[in-house]
Amino acid sequence: MGSSKSEVKLSTDGIRYIALFENLTGARARDCYEDSENNRLLFVVKNGDMGLAIGKGGDNINRVKKAIGKHIEIIEHSDDPAEFVKNAFHPVLVKNINISVSDGKRIAYVEVPTKEKGLAIGRDGKNIEKVKKLSLRHHNINDVIIQ
Repeated sequence: MGSSKSEVKLSTDGIRYIALFENLTGARARDCYEDSENNRLLFVVKNGDMGLAIGKGGDNINRVKKAIGKHIEIIEHSDDPAEFVKNAFHPVLVKNINISVSDGKRIAYVEVPTKEKGLAIGRDGKNIEKVKKLSLRHHNINDVIIQ
């Protein structure tokens, strides 16, 4: 099997959004994924830059929202695939993550408390889709299954 690291391809807009994001927040962004279906941008920030990205009382993130005019979500990067998946689910409480390989595909099995399953999936599957897309882009994880 190949490397678990994925090469993130950015669109021209993505590159522009990252420049704006970094300019307004001072945080380093590793990725910007445009989820046009849900009118949102997903930024993956460098490990440790989450506080900077959000800013005091949400100042920085709100500045970015205003400048771009879309909903913004920030995920903290991690080189550890399980930690990355956990970060992508935030604020959902993740009890356990098990990444296994089956038929050459990497699958993350994520255990969440029963009462948080709805939140983990999100309205119309919006949250789980976000986690799946980013996990594939950053760690070659082909599927994320909530348990």
